Amino acid sequence: MRIILLGEPGAGKGTYSAEMVKKYGIPQISTGDMLRAAVKAGTTLGRQAQEFMKKGELVPDSVVIGLIRERIQQSDATQGFILDGFPRTVPQAESLEKTLEGMGITLSTVLKIEVSKALLLKRLTGRRVCPNCGATYNIDTMRPQKEGICDKCGKELVQRPDDRPETIENRLTIYQKDTAPLIEFYEKKGLLKRVDCEGEYEEVLERLFSALEKTARV
Repeated sequence: MRIILLGEPGAGKGTYSAEMVKKYGIPQISTGDMLRAAVKAGTTLGRQAQEFMKKGELVPDSVVIGLIRERIQQSDATQGFILDGFPRTVPQAESLEKTLEGMGITLSTVLKIEVSKALLLKRLTGRRVCPNCGATYNIDTMRPQKEGICDKCGKELVQRPDDRPETIENRLTIYQKDTAPLIEFYEKKGLLKRVDCEGEYEEVLERLFSALEKTARV
């Protein structure tokens, strides 16, 4: 399966993609992780990306597309992949489409995680992360065993600046402006599948897997 995962900040893309990785044995390809790995490895594209990152500039789409092309040619992605965090805009989607076509690769489905704004706000404001190991918690739904302390490494948990109430509305506004048009783009291509991701966790997973297995073109 070759999947693109769409959803607002806080919709649960990372959580659900981890479940898909376990079930289908395909890698989650996060652009952020991919950029950091390429920079660390010192690849040609990694060095190019680093130059922009050092200046605090966005890495150009051409570089990101090149990294994706390299990544999906690796052995663990031969049976498929989950793209999380890219594309974010219609021009990026068009560039990705051309790249995949040139490689003889067809997307299976574009999964849109549907969550109410009220739940998004609750999840984002309640999220806490470990600055040391990256573990994620939520003060309402996934509390650590000891309040404010990471279960895995014992470090103090923090709230990310972009999870504070004063910044969340701006993040959601940016999403609607830049990323929401992707929904129409992929809907017209017959690739979009919307999944209601509110309710009990196991029920949500069942809906997600059912949607994939009914609509995904393997």
